[in-house]
Amino acid sequence: MQLYFRQPIAIVLLCGLGIVVGTRGIVPAVTKVDTDFPNYFTAAKIVANRGDVDRLYDDQWFQGQMRQFQFERPSEGKFSPFPPPTALLMVPLTSLAPLDALRVMTGLSLLGLAGSIILLSRILAWRLIDSAIFILLSGYAVLNSLRLGQPYILISASCLLGYYARLKGRPLIAGLCFGLFSPIKYFPIVILIYLAFRKEWRVVLGGAMAIAAVASVSIGVMGWKIHQDFLLSVLGNHLTAHLSMQDPFAVSFQSFDTLFRRLFVYDAASNPQPFVASASFASIAVTATKGSILAAAVLTLVRLNRRGGEAVAPSIGLLGIVTLLLAPATATYHFCLLWLPIGLLIRCFLLEGAAPFAYFVLGAYALIGFFPYGRSNLFAGRGALGMLAFPRLFLLLAMFMASVYFVWSRAAGPVRGAAPTNPDAGGGTGAR
Repeated sequence: MQLYFRQPIAIVLLCGLGIVVGTRGIVPAVTKVDTDFPNYFTAAKIVANRGDVDRLYDDQWFQGQMRQFQFERPSEGKFSPFPPPTALLMVPLTSLAPLDALRVMTGLSLLGLAGSIILLSRILAWRLIDSAIFILLSGYAVLNSLRLGQPYILISASCLLGYYARLKGRPLIAGLCFGLFSPIKYFPIVILIYLAFRKEWRVVLGGAMAIAAVASVSIGVMGWKIHQDFLLSVLGNHLTAHLSMQDPFAVSFQSFDTLFRRLFVYDAASNPQPFVASASFASIAVTATKGSILAAAVLTLVRLNRRGGEAVAPSIGLLGIVTLLLAPATATYHFCLLWLPIGLLIRCFLLEGAAPFAYFVLGAYALIGFFPYGRSNLFAGRGALGMLAFPRLFLLLAMFMASVYFVWSRAAGPVRGAAPTNPDAGGGTGAR
């Protein structure tokens, strides 16, 4: 059984989504350099020009470099909290003008988008049109990745390629794909850690080889000091949601860290109306909430893997949601990373005859992609009503709870395969 949109509806949906991507994602990306991309490009220019890479995490110095390269709004720029290898991403493009470099990045992202659609179709045995609609339903994830020159489409495509290679019996290549971007964005590491617990050592070896190669090149090009600074001062602050030059109360982060700050931490300028002013309770609430979610996830994963059958697909689905749910801060473009996890979960639910779960998760995923966040932001800083300013967080939590409930409500027995025996079998009409 597969996700299936009736042909007329599918054509209308795909055309509508394509127009949105073209007008709000591609056109802005090829006509103007917006925020975010200058951070990546400035870091790459510093490396290419043999600048003082040891000062990449010095925000004021970094902004001075942005002014030198004539970027707009340099006061908003910074390299932190990116890992040092991130500075190498755009090095091949530094001979180009910034707008031309963004256009090249946009072209690469569009190729990654097309590749992701094909790979997801093959992995899940969905028609190409259904796979395309599913990916484009992530909405702001695609739009802002394109418009802001973010690499998340390429990272998600790499994860999809890794999963497909694993299905095709190419574990080393699968690991290389999962590991390629791991030193830059952490998400694929979660998949490698899970596969290590399953003792899929050839996949893990490939991932370790890719990570070691990227790290070696980064250290060889930029030296050890910047990497030491990252490990000793930047990484810890990032994981605990202490981000330089960022409003700690910004609801755009949509994390439990920000939610509980809004509810319990008083700040005369940024949060004058908390529900209850108790900074210590905010820390307790964050720890207790994340600890409970993590414990529930671990117990659910153990149950999945003890039931037998195909446990990898639903487990990766659950891990994808949990990773973003526990993150100290998320942005819309991070949700490109959910293409594989949510797709795997939906197919698993459909195979198990649990269509309501499948369409609930699909609806929440699409709502995250197109929610009018400007409306919900109006509730920020209004005491208990401030919870309404975090729709993306609660939609993600709802998907997690539905997935956990599904696993625990099923009778003991193997989970049906959440990937076709022959990944090339996609393209049929499937069930309606």
